[in-house]
Amino acid sequence: MGVEYTAVQWNRQKRNYDYVLVGGVAAYLLIFGTVTEWLFPNVTEEILIMRAFGTAAFLLLHVILCIGPLCRLNPKFLPLLYNRRHAGVTCFLLALVHGAMVVATYHAGSDTNPFLSIFVTSRLTGSLAGVPFQPFGFFALIILFLMAATSHDFWLANLSAPVWKSLHMLVYVAYVLLVLHVTFGALQGETGMVYGGGMALGLLTIISLHQLAARREMRNDHELVKASDTGFVDACAVADIPENRARIVCISGERVAIFKYHGKISAVSNVCQHQNGPLGEGKIVFGCITCPWHGYQYQPDTGDSPPPFTEKIPTFNVRVAKGRVWVDPKPNPAGTKAEPALTEA
Repeated sequence: MGVEYTAVQWNRQKRNYDYVLVGGVAAYLLIFGTVTEWLFPNVTEEILIMRAFGTAAFLLLHVILCIGPLCRLNPKFLPLLYNRRHAGVTCFLLALVHGAMVVATYHAGSDTNPFLSIFVTSRLTGSLAGVPFQPFGFFALIILFLMAATSHDFWLANLSAPVWKSLHMLVYVAYVLLVLHVTFGALQGETGMVYGGGMALGLLTIISLHQLAARREMRNDHELVKASDTGFVDACAVADIPENRARIVCISGERVAIFKYHGKISAVSNVCQHQNGPLGEGKIVFGCITCPWHGYQYQPDTGDSPPPFTEKIPTFNVRVAKGRVWVDPKPNPAGTKAEPALTEA
């Protein structure tokens, strides 16, 4: 967390990630092209390139959408989360080649503007085969472009966090558009099960992983209702909280991060003000709660970011009795000092 934007420098992990990404894409294109020419020797180069790059982009988008839920299910996948922006840019470039070949092959030979031709050449009929499918792909490509163009840390630092996050959540809209694009396009001309079965498997995988991750998060959100006469909730044992880290509990419908540090206990909202990152999965660094996503920091007793930053998060009043941590379920206004409890109380 810095006062001014500073570019993240290249490191060994990022290089290895890019080598695997580029190598995997190149291997896929080579294998796809070889198998296609073997099975369909009369295929034209234009069609081969369109299908190779189009399927590569669609497959990579499936991988990108699986990274998030996989990280919630197993933290070993977190390195992929930290580096998936390069995968997003690669996905857009693959889709761009596919789209450019489509426009050059099917829309550049008439008097109509090639981009306008995408919308006017296909007429809506009463059958599935008559649904215009190319506009779906066009708008999906626009979304992928906007995401790729703003993927650099510069935009994350200069766009407001809600705008940046909302923009990149459009990846799910792009995916739905591409499913429609493939369903009403390529699948209408295919008699085999390869493309249809592959898309169904990909869709089922994404839905299943997101449902599994959601169910796990719901189990972690088991509501704590046991309260004392003073209204405080018995949250956890002091011994259950690692030093300089937190235990996340759900109180009054909100996730609360209870931190233990230097013989003290403090509780704050689990939601980072930057991009809703899970503060309870971070740790205390130089006396400040540090978000594991992008390093935003907050003082554990006040919820204030260290100067000159102005972000604030709600705090909770806490008590310690007989080795148990008790939390007031009513949050304090963001930035309100809550006196830490001593671990030996």
